[in-house]
Amino acid sequence: MARVFDIIEYMDEGQDEIAHRFPERGSGDFRIGSQLIVRESQAATFFRDGKALDTFGAGRHTITTANIPLVTDLIGKVFSGQTPFKAEVYFVTLRELTSMKWGTPQPITIVDPILRMARVTAYGTYAIQITDPQLFVAKIVGTQNLYRTRDIQGFFRSILLTKMIDLIGEMGKSIIQMAAFVEELAAGVRAKAAEEFASRGVTLNSFYVESISPTEETAKAIDAASAMGAIGDMSAYMQYQGAQAMRDAAQNEGAAGSGIGLGAGVGLGAAMGQMLGQTTQPTGGSAAQAPAPAAAATPPPLPQQSTYFIAVGGQQTGPLDMATIQQQIQSGQISRDTLVWKDGMANWTKAQDVSEVAGLFAAAPPPLPPQP
Repeated sequence: MARVFDIIEYMDEGQDEIAHRFPERGSGDFRIGSQLIVRESQAATFFRDGKALDTFGAGRHTITTANIPLVTDLIGKVFSGQTPFKAEVYFVTLRELTSMKWGTPQPITIVDPILRMARVTAYGTYAIQITDPQLFVAKIVGTQNLYRTRDIQGFFRSILLTKMIDLIGEMGKSIIQMAAFVEELAAGVRAKAAEEFASRGVTLNSFYVESISPTEETAKAIDAASAMGAIGDMSAYMQYQGAQAMRDAAQNEGAAGSGIGLGAGVGLGAAMGQMLGQTTQPTGGSAAQAPAPAAAATPPPLPQQSTYFIAVGGQQTGPLDMATIQQQIQSGQISRDTLVWKDGMANWTKAQDVSEVAGLFAAAPPPLPPQP
């Protein structure tokens, strides 16, 4: 014979538990006149065949056809209302759930008014409260016998991140400035997400942004731009970025440590800087449209007092003056791929990328043939 429940209560509510089904499996047999005990932080909702019969707040309740009117259709009148009726009870917590966390599972890309594009990560906490237990059970819990905060955090996190990304775009602030607007961002996300939560019987009580920060790559770009003072001079910043890209490409091909990749990057950065400088000249007047003379591509040689160092086979030689450099070019000791450093340069680079030395190659005879 099926068990008839005369007292219905649930006491072992865990810290992260949202809803508990009673009984955990199947339907329970409840008698008219049974006692339902609901604690201060709970609500109890009766369901049968997927339909809510009634919801009870804190206190002791005697089950009657008056407080569950839909039960009258389930009980045969020949039993004078004493026969058990089948249903399930969901005990839903009404306390505020403050241990909810959100965060970006991977960096998100946003449009940045200063850096053009930026990749950021963010995380924080939020607090929710079930304010419509019947709607929450119908929309979220379904027929599960136990529902915890971890079961719902992924879904709520998706809602919050969608609203946050949308709000960041509306604010039009750079990631560089975002630290000063986290309070406004948090309030905006809460307002935007409130309706989505309410449609599931939940109130979003609070939302906090603990951190919103650029990824390592974006942080390096910010540091480089800041160090160069180039936030307002995008051509100089692009020149630097070009040099960095060329250096990384050379390193990936196995040239790391030789200095070749870095020298090539410096050459590309200079070329990009010249291109950007040409494209940003004013368009008015004939002087702006006239092509640059060919002679401007080869700068004059450095003064004789400049000193050079060269590196062959990992061995450094120097300092050398221009006369000695020219002598070694003519004798073949310095080729276009020889690493060269002159006073004032930031890094070693190939001889062919140092315009003053490259100019000597054009006038230098080929290397002497080997002696028989």
